[in-house]
Amino acid sequence: MTVRTGTQYLRGLHDGREVWLGGRRVDDVLDEPVLAGAALTVARLYDLQHDPELRHHLVREDDDGVYPVSLAAPRNAQELRARGQAYRTTASATFGLLGRSPDFVNTAVTAFSSAQEFFSRTDPRFGRNVRAFHARCRESDPFLSHAAINPPLNRARASNDQDDPFVHLRIVRETSEGLVVRGAKLIGTLVPVADEIVVFPLPKYAKGDEAYTVAFSVPVATPGLRIVCREPFVADPTRLISTPLAPYEEIDATCIFDDVVVPWDRVFFHGDVDAANRLYDATTARHHTGQHGIVRGAAKAELLAGIAVALAEMSGTNAFLHVQEMLGEVLGFLELAKAGILAAEADARTSEWGTLTPAIAPVMALRYHFPKMTARMIEVIQILGGGSLLSTPAEEDLRSDLWPAIERFFRGADGVSAEHRVRLLKLAWDATGSAFGQRQMQYERYHSGDPVRLAAAQYFGYDTTSLLDTVNRALRPAPAAAQLQQEART
Repeated sequence: MTVRTGTQYLRGLHDGREVWLGGRRVDDVLDEPVLAGAALTVARLYDLQHDPELRHHLVREDDDGVYPVSLAAPRNAQELRARGQAYRTTASATFGLLGRSPDFVNTAVTAFSSAQEFFSRTDPRFGRNVRAFHARCRESDPFLSHAAINPPLNRARASNDQDDPFVHLRIVRETSEGLVVRGAKLIGTLVPVADEIVVFPLPKYAKGDEAYTVAFSVPVATPGLRIVCREPFVADPTRLISTPLAPYEEIDATCIFDDVVVPWDRVFFHGDVDAANRLYDATTARHHTGQHGIVRGAAKAELLAGIAVALAEMSGTNAFLHVQEMLGEVLGFLELAKAGILAAEADARTSEWGTLTPAIAPVMALRYHFPKMTARMIEVIQILGGGSLLSTPAEEDLRSDLWPAIERFFRGADGVSAEHRVRLLKLAWDATGSAFGQRQMQYERYHSGDPVRLAAAQYFGYDTTSLLDTVNRALRPAPAAAQLQQEART
């Protein structure tokens, strides 16, 4: 077993995959600046596994070999906290802006493997396939991405009732080699620069959708798999003063399967509506990826809160009470995010699969409220930046003959240099106002699903017994209290 380096990962991308960007097929993803930028960021995460100061957070070495911590199922509190620390290390390196870093799908696959019995209930070979796939991931350390959402052509209809029966990913036929599938899956974040894609269903399948319920993994370079990228939100990723967050442009794509053959040993299950609807929750993949999500969210909150504080201190507005209130508000959001992580870990329980599983209630609460917290932090940054966010010179101006003559007009308070102020303002705009920043906001709103359904699931999955017991106690005064009251009257 091994953990790969960034160079080894990048070399693996030269595999003839079919990626489309801006209406043309890409010959080499590393020749496209926006795709190369994402790939280089992922490569840096692989290199962190070899950093002497960070390796112990990211890599597990035991009797099973050497492999990423994200591929280790936590069995006790220490291992669960160690996994959280691994998430924090990766999230800090990307400021929480890379939601689909390699450790994310690793976590889901590890949960699937731990729940081998769940897949075996459909067919014993599927349980063996899940466990074998997890073992291969430990062996070769691939970058896994995933796609799980059906194209939203008509949300009011089941998959089997769509006008086109092959818009949603569907099994065409079974062969001796494997399943043949046709249709599309969304949202393939970072799939263009991943090694493999893991496909699985999310809930809301109906009776009659059996042919649409399938879970599997295939290499991104599999014949018949076409990756169609969305339009990039960063025009020129080399302009790192104007767009300092360009390296974290997490490209999304639609994954189109044109009669792709999925070998039987890569099929995790198919043809089971009940299993499809229960998969993510029953295997505890939702709980474990939820831990990843809230840790990453806290890292993003640190960035946004830091930008707000830096803007206020740079301009001297931190001396005003109303600004202090806003800064206290965003810092409060940060602390709530961090507290949710502690609660999820502290209230962890051992699942039926033998893994120590983060408490889902704090995860669900944060995933519902964090987009609102993020939106407010963005608003505060925009208020504190004011018109200055719209009046910064181009980064080329900083290197031009004109700059010495105009530099003094862009300085900050208390000796802040003009270049530092310009860089900070551009960072603030990139995080909140640019197309990149708006994608980040939209991502937070929907990366865990429809927020309305998310809140409803919080209610339906919450054990309200103790809450109702509290109400019932309040409805019936304690006898001792009533007796004391009577004695006071006499």
